Amino acid sequence: MPHSGRDPRRSTKSSLVAVSHAIEQAALATTEDGPLLVVALFQRRPYFERERLRYARIAGAAAVTVVGMVEQLPADLPPGVTGVPLAGTDDLAREWSVVALTPRFGAALVAYDRGEVEPASTLEAGRLFDAGWSFRRDEALHEALRLRDRLADRLPAAALAGWDAVLHRVRELPATPGESRAEAALRLMAARAERARRRPVPSGVEPSAEDRPALLDEPAMHRWTVADGVTASGTLAVAVIGVRVAEPAGAPERFGRRSVARETQAVIGALASVLRPVDRAVRLAEQDYLLVLPALTEEQAVAVAGRVHESLAGLARSYPFVAYAVHAAVAVTDRRPLPLAEVRHAVDWAAREGVPVATLARQSAAAGRG
Repeated sequence: MPHSGRDPRRSTKSSLVAVSHAIEQAALATTEDGPLLVVALFQRRPYFERERLRYARIAGAAAVTVVGMVEQLPADLPPGVTGVPLAGTDDLAREWSVVALTPRFGAALVAYDRGEVEPASTLEAGRLFDAGWSFRRDEALHEALRLRDRLADRLPAAALAGWDAVLHRVRELPATPGESRAEAALRLMAARAERARRRPVPSGVEPSAEDRPALLDEPAMHRWTVADGVTASGTLAVAVIGVRVAEPAGAPERFGRRSVARETQAVIGALASVLRPVDRAVRLAEQDYLLVLPALTEEQAVAVAGRVHESLAGLARSYPFVAYAVHAAVAVTDRRPLPLAEVRHAVDWAAREGVPVATLARQSAAAGRG
């Protein structure tokens, strides 16, 4: 955090959700140390909607509750919640922050989106942030002051006056003794939980699904990309590569079904060889595959498509009588859901026109909002 004196740590979203919920739960605790200020930057609206009921409860207990997000603010914010719109170009748009402050208590999480991922159970859970958090009142005070400076000109007069009243009251009283002891215990528990999550797979044990590239079916791919869960456009670029691997006509009749099955496994192995641990692939049809590769530029994605061609061409050493025709289509987007139908249509076009690698125009959430 900017005022903590500690360097930010690279953390996954799944680990930071636990911290943010702990801060919110502390804000909901029944105490007599008010007034309470709560400020939260959610990046995008779907993340707020997941916590809507929690923030309705917080607003019922707090003197001031402020939430910020990119995109149009909900017209039906809970009573007592003040919304602040953020521009997509504002550096606050990539910040996920939660601050709770009273005269006797304070806690803050400040996380900056890296636009990267690491292997996790879902694409969303593996998003990476540079983050810091604290359960010390004076550090929360510093964050409340920083956010006030950034948001003051966007706040209604009543919300700003209430914010300032909390700050004035906090400054009147010293911080509570023993904060460092409580925070040390919290950090120990958080560190142990994170180490347990990251524990390496012992030698000889099959890696779990999140530790290796996986060939999924379509329902599993849908769950991994969280297309029907809490995910938002505009936060993470993802490359989607459709691949059609067509064998010569009559191959099953000439070489036998058993040989074709071995060749199919060889094709899957060749496709998997280009994947990173964070990537996933799905077999859509007998000859069609889809690769999903987070946090790649278009140039990098096109290079991966080129490696797909090289890897499949290498199968000729093992299957010299089977010359595969390979066509691919590449899209890079930060929209959700992913443009799977568009990529499949582009693969059809590439195969029909004999194009090795077709590219779709980049799809941006910002452009989509008009």
